[in-house]
Amino acid sequence: MTLDSSLALTGASAGAAAPACTRRDAVRLALGVGAGLALTPLLTPLLPLTRLIAQSRPLILRAIPSSGERIPVIGIGTARRYDVATEEAKPPLLDVLRRLPELGGKLIDTAPSYGAAEGVVGELVEKAGNRSKLFLATKVSVRGTDASEGVKQMEASFARLRTDYVDLMQVWNLGGTEVLLPVLRDMKSAKKIRYIGVTTSSERQYAALEQLMQKEPLDFIQVDYAVDNREAADRILPLAKDKGIGVLINLPFGRSRVFQSVLGKPLPEWTKEFEATSWAQVFLKYIVSHPAVTCVIPGTATMAYLMDNQGAGRGALPDEVMRKKIEALVAASA
Repeated sequence: MTLDSSLALTGASAGAAAPACTRRDAVRLALGVGAGLALTPLLTPLLPLTRLIAQSRPLILRAIPSSGERIPVIGIGTARRYDVATEEAKPPLLDVLRRLPELGGKLIDTAPSYGAAEGVVGELVEKAGNRSKLFLATKVSVRGTDASEGVKQMEASFARLRTDYVDLMQVWNLGGTEVLLPVLRDMKSAKKIRYIGVTTSSERQYAALEQLMQKEPLDFIQVDYAVDNREAADRILPLAKDKGIGVLINLPFGRSRVFQSVLGKPLPEWTKEFEATSWAQVFLKYIVSHPAVTCVIPGTATMAYLMDNQGAGRGALPDEVMRKKIEALVAASA
């Protein structure tokens, strides 16, 4: 079995059930691995071949509107998956963070609210020795009007991430934007932060987000968007494009809902037109094909997921006709 066919099977099997554990089991089956065998030792020898395959297709980069800096369109998210407490849980995550830039990725999104994730990311990036190759994004929020609380949070984030600067600091779920944005701008001037932004993962906050985007000069917003959750495309993404604001996308698989829509289905032949070899790549390429999107951050905690997801950041993207086909396919199974 070739590596490409393995990943294609991974995506087809991933659609067999929604939970992430089922996708993991599908990867094992596709690679002929027993349920008790760890994936990382098996996949590591394949990485030179993986890089060769990946490099045969052009890496997709998008410019951050406020600066023109170009970054790869597929990053990783760390919610839940990097909230680990045991040393035994860390080696697979270290492999992912070490290999991310080698496979063409760069952006890692985390937050103090993700349990131990910030500290785990900081420790493993330090071990990997590749901080300069990464784009680290994290978050801050406050209740009330005490800006000093936000400063303390950010100083703690710098310490946990083991870095003296953060590439992107975001106000998490719009928590205290009026208090925090002036502080973030001061820290940006002091070169402690390279970019500032705000986040949400709820349509209930879209109206407040729109108002903020209209009146504040932001480098980034982060918002939820998936093929079965397209409200942001109606309201938020066009405004970001008009205002010159970069866009990070969270929940690109809709908390695994989108895999339910392709339950047991093989990839259609037409997905070859935009070079998708798995269902995950179909769904990620759909998002990336929106011109307002700067980077997508799927949760990624294994080498199998990393290789599969990063494949979506290379080669062709679906055009409008293909986007409608993807939408119709998912809607038909809703």
